[in-house]
Amino acid sequence: MTTVVWVIGVVATMYALHRLGLWMEKRGWIYYWKKHGSSGTLSSAFLELEALLEPSKRHVVESKRRDESEQYESGDPPSEGPA
Repeated sequence: MTTVVWVIGVVATMYALHRLGLWMEKRGWIYYWKKHGSSGTLSSAFLELEALLEPSKRHVVESKRRDESEQYESGDPPSEGPA
């Protein structure tokens, strides 16, 4: 009997977490079910983390920021990167 109660509890908890995830996605707090984050955002986060862990890599982050700001100021559409 206790196994059945545990299974029902786990299923109910997972459903509640799923609904919470959908609600948070609707409010724009997270990407969960229907929306997907861009890889650019994720790569920027990893670059920042790497710059914290390896200060010698800091120039990569600064160069990327400089390129993005120059591109934004020029008004040109974003480039696709090296072809």
